[in-house]
Amino acid sequence: MAFRKQEWPEVGDLVIATIDTVTDYGAYAKLDEYDKKGLLHISEISSSWIRNIRDFVREGQKTVLKVLRVDVEKGHVDLSLRRVTKREKIEKVMFWKKERKAEVLLRSVAEKTGQSIENVYEKVADPVEKEYGLYEGLEKVAKEGAEVLTKIGVPEEFASVLAEVARERIRLPTVKVKGIVEVRCAKPNGVKIIKDAFLNAKKAEKSRDVKLRFYVVATPKYCIEVLAENYKRAEGILQKVAQNIVSNIVKAGGQGTYRREK
Repeated sequence: MAFRKQEWPEVGDLVIATIDTVTDYGAYAKLDEYDKKGLLHISEISSSWIRNIRDFVREGQKTVLKVLRVDVEKGHVDLSLRRVTKREKIEKVMFWKKERKAEVLLRSVAEKTGQSIENVYEKVADPVEKEYGLYEGLEKVAKEGAEVLTKIGVPEEFASVLAEVARERIRLPTVKVKGIVEVRCAKPNGVKIIKDAFLNAKKAEKSRDVKLRFYVVATPKYCIEVLAENYKRAEGILQKVAQNIVSNIVKAGGQGTYRREK
């Protein structure tokens, strides 16, 4: 987190950097998370031969670099581009984006509560990071509400505001699964029986982290669509809802079958 970041990076750290100046012998880069500058020597830009250094780095380019050496007394940081793997780059960028988003959310909480950002970090960010990991904790708050925070000691005045902000600004990852129920009921009130079966199944599934949708494919076939945080959860809900619908219609004297749509 930029606000609480240590003053200097450590050897081996991956850092987000913006190329500031390109020279014949390398490039100087601004370390975005530390407000420092470092040197990316030409020998650390690529493992292949470099004809034109600007084919690899250019002014204003944002990239992920690895810290090779840190000399605090001289104020020097040596960096490498060629030692950063593709996977490390992807993971670092994702982590950095989450850090920035978390900081924006916490500053919003500070504004809404009239508290200093330092106080918000102490009362909210520190316990959340310790218990869940900071951004992961904010996602959990967006999904489950303020009680996620109060149970680890975050004051209610902060918990309720952060829950509100998290729900507004964090888009939770979701997966979608579908199934088809084919139902019939020849009873005089058959249409109502089918309608009530779907309504009751939806009422029975009250999870905040799940979204249900029903629609007609072609009578008597109806689609059940489930949005949830992962496939295991979504598949479980789909199976449960479909069985509930079919079971209630059969009990009322109708017929029903279910199949998972691929």
